[in-house]
Amino acid sequence: MVTQLKAREYKGLQREQLVEMYKTMYMSRRVDDKEIQLKGQNRIFFQISGAGHEAILVGAALNLKPGYDWFYPYYRDRALCLQLGMTPLEMLLSAVGAEADPSSHGRQMPSHWGQSKLNIVSQSSPTGTQLLQAVGCAEAGYRVQLIDELKEKVTGFHGDEVVYVSAGDGTTSEGEFWEALNTACNLKLPVVFLIEDNGYAISVPIEVQTAGGSVSKLVEGFPNLYIQQCDGTDAIESFETMQRAVEFCRKRKGAALVHAKVIRPYSHSLSDDEKLYRSTEERLIDAERDPIKKFGGLLTDEGILSQKELQRIKDDVDRVINEATDLALASPAPSPETVKKFVYSEEIDPTSAAFDTEAEVVLSGNAGTMVDLINRTLHTEMARDPRIVVFSEDVADCSREENINEVKGKGGVFKVTANLQRQFGSARVFNSPLAEANIVGRAIGMATRGLKPVVEIQFFDYIWPAMHQIRNEMILMRWRSGNEFKAPVVIRCPVGGYLKGGAVYHSQSGVSIFTQMPGLRVVYPSNALDANGLLRTAIRCDDPVLFLEHKHLYRQAYNKSQYPGDDFLIPFGKARTAREGKDVSIITYGALVQRSLVAAKQAEQQGISVEVIDLRTLQPYDWNAIAESVKKTNRVIVAHEDSISFGYGAEIAARISDQLFEFLDAPVKRVAALDTFVAYAPVLEDTILPQVDDVLKTILEVNGY
Repeated sequence: MVTQLKAREYKGLQREQLVEMYKTMYMSRRVDDKEIQLKGQNRIFFQISGAGHEAILVGAALNLKPGYDWFYPYYRDRALCLQLGMTPLEMLLSAVGAEADPSSHGRQMPSHWGQSKLNIVSQSSPTGTQLLQAVGCAEAGYRVQLIDELKEKVTGFHGDEVVYVSAGDGTTSEGEFWEALNTACNLKLPVVFLIEDNGYAISVPIEVQTAGGSVSKLVEGFPNLYIQQCDGTDAIESFETMQRAVEFCRKRKGAALVHAKVIRPYSHSLSDDEKLYRSTEERLIDAERDPIKKFGGLLTDEGILSQKELQRIKDDVDRVINEATDLALASPAPSPETVKKFVYSEEIDPTSAAFDTEAEVVLSGNAGTMVDLINRTLHTEMARDPRIVVFSEDVADCSREENINEVKGKGGVFKVTANLQRQFGSARVFNSPLAEANIVGRAIGMATRGLKPVVEIQFFDYIWPAMHQIRNEMILMRWRSGNEFKAPVVIRCPVGGYLKGGAVYHSQSGVSIFTQMPGLRVVYPSNALDANGLLRTAIRCDDPVLFLEHKHLYRQAYNKSQYPGDDFLIPFGKARTAREGKDVSIITYGALVQRSLVAAKQAEQQGISVEVIDLRTLQPYDWNAIAESVKKTNRVIVAHEDSISFGYGAEIAARISDQLFEFLDAPVKRVAALDTFVAYAPVLEDTILPQVDDVLKTILEVNGY
C-alpha cells in the first residue's frame, strides 16, 4: 500500500492538506453525533446526517473556491460546507433554531445549508429542485459573457466560475434531474453534478429507484457531459475524481457528472429506523467502508500521523464542538415579531408612491391593444435594463438565427414578445425546452446572480409542472434565507376563458391558488393602459410576480389605449374606479370588468346606479377602495371568472362581512363560474362562465333586497 500511494503521490496533496481533510471529515461526523445527542435530549427538533458521505464532499470542496464558485448542496453535504468555511457553531445555531443561524435565522430546519458570503445558495427540502436553479445560476454566467452591457451592471462574474450541485441517488428519479441535465449539456454549462449514491432513498433501494441500478450508465448518451465514477468513501480517489470534473467545467468544456458510491451508516434521519428494512449483514458491510475509519487508518499506516497525533486531532475537534454546543444553546431565539420580515422586499415597495405616475400621465400616438402595450413595455424595459432576459416556449422570433430575416417570426403564440429577439438578440431573448419547471427553475438561478428574468408560461393551464419551483422555491427564497438571497422573477401567463374553443385545457382561471401564497405578487390587468403600467412595475420591483394576461382581452377594441410613456407606473394594491355609482358596488377584475360595466349600464336604465371597482392587482388588493365603495353604496357584489366555491371572491366577501357588516343593507353576493370545467361547445362555455345577464340579475337581486 505504501508503494502504491507513493506512486500516486497522494494526487498532489501535501501532508497539511491530508491532515486537514481528515479533520474536516471527523468534525462533520462529530457534529452529526452531537446533534443526535441533542435531539435525544429534546434540545433540538430535527436531525439528518451526512455520515458516510464525508470523503467525496471534502474532496469536492478542496477543488472549488468558496465565494467564487457557486454551491447548491443538499442536506447530506455537511462536510462540504465545513470545508468551504462554515463552522460547527454556525451549524449548531441552525440546529437549535437560533436567530444568529446564518443559513436561515431560525426559519429553516437544520442541514438546509445557505451562506451568502460563501455563495452557498439557500436550500429547501423538496428533492431535486436545486438542480434547475444551479443550471440557471451557471447560465447567468454564460449570458453575461454574451451580453456586453451586462458586464457593467452585475458583479461576481469571473468567466471561469463553476457551479456545484449535489443530489442523492433517489433524486435522480425526479424529472427535474433530467431537465437540468438536458439544458446543462445543451448549453455546455459549467455545472458539476455530484450524485452521492448511498444505495437508498429512505427505505427504497437503488435497484427499485433506477433501471439497471446505475444512473451514470443511464446518462451516457448526453452530449458534452463528462461522466466519472468513484468510490466516494476513498478520500484520495474522491479528490482526484472531483479535480478532473471541476477542471473540465472550469475550462468550459461542458457539464460533468460524478457518480460517487458512498454509504449511509446512520438512518435516513432520526425520523427513520433503517433496521426496519436493512439486514444486519448489509449494515456491517457498510461499516467496513466507513470513510472516517478508512482515511484515519491510511494516515497512520503511511506514517503521516501517529496514533497520538490522530487522537489529538479528535480531542481538539471534540472540544471545539462542545464549546460550540454551549454557545449555540445559549444563543437567543428569533423574536416573534420578525415572522413577517422578508416575505417581500423591504427595500423596494411596489405599493408605494414611487411607483405611482398615473396623475401626470400624458397619452400619445395611436391607440393600441393590450398585446401592443405589453409588447412595448417589454421593449422599453429591455432597452432600459440589460439585466432583463426573456425566455420560454416560443417567445423568440426564430431560434434558427440564419432564418430570422426570411421569416415573419413567432414572438409567442399570442405575438406578445414579437420582435424582441430581433432588437435585443438571442442572448437575451430565447426559447426554452417545453418544460415549465425548467423555465421557472432556471429563472430562479439567474435571478440569484442578479439577472432579471421575465419568463412566460404559455397557458395558465400548464403552470402546474412549475408549481414546486414557484411555491417552494421562488417565493420562499428571500424569507427562508432571512433576506440573504432573493428571486425576483416575473412570470407572464395568459389566462382565462371566453375563447370559443379554448375548452378544458386553455381556459382555467384558478387565481386563488396563487393569491394565498405569501411572497408572490399577483397582477391581473383588464385593459391595455393598466397592463402597460403594471408590467413596468412588476419588472422594476424586487419581488416575484405572477402577471396574468387575459387572452380574451388581448385584442379587444374597448380596452385599447394610447401610449403613456416609457416611465408610466401603476402601483400594486391600487384599484381603479371603472364606473362611479351610489346604489350597488361590484368588486371585480379581468374579463368581468367589461361584463360588469355592460350590466351596470343596463341596470342604469332601470334606475339603479352601479359602481364598478377594478382591483387590477389581487395580491396585494386595495382594501381601502373596497371599503370606501361599500360604505357609499351599502350593497356589494364580488364578480370573477374563477369557480365560485373557494374562489378569490370568497376572501373579499368574507372580509367585507367581517369588517364592514354595519354598513351592509344586503347580503354580500358573488357572481362567478360554475363549479365545473370550461367546455369546448360554445353553449356549454357560456353556461359555465359568468355572463352579463348573470351580473345584471345579481344587481337587481341585491338592489331589491
